[in-house]
Amino acid sequence: MIDGSTKIDSTANIHETAIIGRNVTIGANVEIGPWSLIGDDVEIGDDCKILSNVIIKGPTKIGKRNKFFQFASIGEDCQDKKYHGEVTYLEIADDNVFREHCSVHRGTIQDHGITRIGSRNLFMINSHIAHDCVIGDDCIFANNATLAGHVHIGNFVIFGGLAAIHQFGRVGDHAFIAGCAGLNKDCPPFVMAAGHYAEPVGVNTEGLKRRGFSSESIENVRKAYKILYRSNLTLDKAKEEIEKLAVNEPCLLVMVDFLNDSQRGIIR
Repeated sequence: MIDGSTKIDSTANIHETAIIGRNVTIGANVEIGPWSLIGDDVEIGDDCKILSNVIIKGPTKIGKRNKFFQFASIGEDCQDKKYHGEVTYLEIADDNVFREHCSVHRGTIQDHGITRIGSRNLFMINSHIAHDCVIGDDCIFANNATLAGHVHIGNFVIFGGLAAIHQFGRVGDHAFIAGCAGLNKDCPPFVMAAGHYAEPVGVNTEGLKRRGFSSESIENVRKAYKILYRSNLTLDKAKEEIEKLAVNEPCLLVMVDFLNDSQRGIIR
């Protein structure tokens, strides 16, 4: 029986074995497969596909056209001893794919109380997004990639299989984290990182080419990388030189902002 507080669009296709909680909103053309559980206080946007044996708990708000494969666990309580059942949230934007056994946890009141995921991200098998993480758009997290709590990930970031990052860590736009890498400090935009603990190994030039960066812009990114990692300058001096370079290369502004905002320090 559907609770009276739940609103289901007439075009939704919900399998008879699925369980739907209280105060749930299900949009147009949503598909929910066998033995899936939609807990209380969940909002699911139009055209989402939830396959069999998926668990989604709330308070969680999910945008449009997201797809959840079997055994994904979305919106569960966090793995943090400071959490004592407070009301916290998860927000997922549009067009994301969550593959088998992917887990995403809600936030904690020790941060802003919310985990946020942008649009067009791919979360491969067994990837884990911990409490209070903030993820941008167009990222890929390969099998078993793991984000600890309070991690911030930019746009167009790729995490290789079994890669992991320390809590409160940050990864900038267009960075590439190699398989099995372990990040214990921030990784700036455009940088490829590898190893345990991860170190910078170059510029993600292939990724920039695929995303339409001009040859001139890529060359300027390389110059910024050399200033940061090959010039023997202090970090403060390197930031000054990159700021000068960014005057005529707007794409470097994201690197300037990232370096100025870093709290844990950068891989170097």
